[in-house]
Amino acid sequence: VPTRWGICQAGKTAMVPWWPWGGVAVAIAARDLARAQEYAKKHGIPRAYGSYEELARDPDVDVVYVGVIHPEHLPVGRLFLGAGKPVLLEKPLGMNAAEVRELVQLARSQGVFLMEAFWSRFFPISEQIRQLLTQGAVGEVKLISVTVGHPMENIPRLVEKKLGGGAILDIGCYCVQFASMVFGGERPESVVLRFLFPGVDETTSVILNYAGKRQAVLSCTMRIALPNQAQICGTQGSIEVCLPAPWYAPTTVIVNGQRHECPLPPPSQPLNFTNGTGMRYEAQHVRECLLGGRKESPIMSLADSELVASIVDEVRRQLGVTFAGDQRQG
Repeated sequence: VPTRWGICQAGKTAMVPWWPWGGVAVAIAARDLARAQEYAKKHGIPRAYGSYEELARDPDVDVVYVGVIHPEHLPVGRLFLGAGKPVLLEKPLGMNAAEVRELVQLARSQGVFLMEAFWSRFFPISEQIRQLLTQGAVGEVKLISVTVGHPMENIPRLVEKKLGGGAILDIGCYCVQFASMVFGGERPESVVLRFLFPGVDETTSVILNYAGKRQAVLSCTMRIALPNQAQICGTQGSIEVCLPAPWYAPTTVIVNGQRHECPLPPPSQPLNFTNGTGMRYEAQHVRECLLGGRKESPIMSLADSELVASIVDEVRRQLGVTFAGDQRQG
């Protein structure tokens, strides 16, 4: 029996065509009914709604993918969780750690599945990295280096504060979650920043200091293209997630000098994002969690989402970057 998905959003991140493995999109909702109908027609989705509330009431939807703009994650997440719908909610789970905690508490009180959609964690290469670290393939990890950068200053949702824009919240969180994955969800002892201009979340480097003289050095920018590679250096070797694909949508890894490839299935139509077909892996993982009766993912846990949000909050605090929802903190 296929898992029946509802899609909340009709923009570029509304991920539909890549759902083969046991999933089918049965409904899509947008605040503009015409957009929802257009998307439904293009992708063969049976039902289109002009409100999120209608999607929340649809009894034929098993799980909802939410890809709305950042400031809407909390209210829209509340809507579906409150309706008892399992939710795959795009990153960041909330605008700050307080919002993330609220969603986590609601999901747990309702007994409903919730996962933050960090698609990077579910690529086969990412699974291989976790296995290598568990096996001690590079000894004790001492240093992580991650860069992510693309010229994106012409995308309103990424630069306008009212839309939750900024490098840290949109792309820097990928770097933070990678460090958290490698260090097993450990909380850093300190967070140190290097940035160009106070209050401007455009180009930032972050150093996470962990116990035992271990570090993660993370750089993100919305102004220029960076190598978009990641390195994990240990006492007995290294792992490099490298081109041709960016580390957050990986197909290639070099382990102690040996190159390993894991190509993705070819796309059936043009993609909005590099290696967009890799989004199927997180959808398949959600299906497995639901079939197994899980209320959260063992790979992208709610505790990890809370940790990532708290680190991003500290980065923004040091940058002097605030959003309207930050009054919820504390």
